[in-house]
Amino acid sequence: MNPWQDRVESGNWDAITNEVNEYGGALLPRLLTDEETAEFRALYDRDDAFRSTVHMGRHRFGEGEYRYLHAPYPEAFEQLKQAIYPRLLPIARDWWAKLGRPAPWPDTLDEWLALCHDAGQTKSTGILLKYGEKDWNALHRDLYGDLVFPLQVVINLSRPGVDHTGGEFLLLEQRPRAQSRGTATLLPHGHGYLFTTRDRPVASARGWSAAPVRHGVSAVRSGQRFTLALVFHDAA
Repeated sequence: MNPWQDRVESGNWDAITNEVNEYGGALLPRLLTDEETAEFRALYDRDDAFRSTVHMGRHRFGEGEYRYLHAPYPEAFEQLKQAIYPRLLPIARDWWAKLGRPAPWPDTLDEWLALCHDAGQTKSTGILLKYGEKDWNALHRDLYGDLVFPLQVVINLSRPGVDHTGGEFLLLEQRPRAQSRGTATLLPHGHGYLFTTRDRPVASARGWSAAPVRHGVSAVRSGQRFTLALVFHDAA
């Protein structure tokens, strides 16, 4: 066990599973210390740590910017991905079984990423995001290729009410033959939030149907908000 795995395992995973099954998202335990969140915030200005930078306004993605981390990732990031993946795997397989889809994900993250690379998805997808006052993130899905893991995690590197106001994490779910359902969550400092990458099963008259889910961030009212995103598939 390492400290990051200890933090992941400190969560009540039965309750987390029930929450993400019900709402498409669930708050995770604190995954990063104050010192670690500060290190990631400071990392943002180091060009050598990233493979590319995206200015959201230029692409009509919202306002603000984010950077894709180079692989290999910083230790804390890599260890958290390795520790979280086995906890997400049973949820992912259960979802795809309900939807009658084959579940392509092997038992380890390294095996799954090797399949991504064999399919031409070789680009790193670890993301560090920076929002300033009035910045926001449009509703979207992080797909990147044909091979997709249906769950991902975001961590707030800033302190709500101190470093920033606003900047709630948003989920919008389109249920079959129904109005869309939205949720907004203000993420505590250092905590993770687990959510749906693409779609998930919801009970319907026919048994189970796929509900598409998009995510985004509401406008930051003041201050600055940094976020770390853990995506469990690589990009084409």
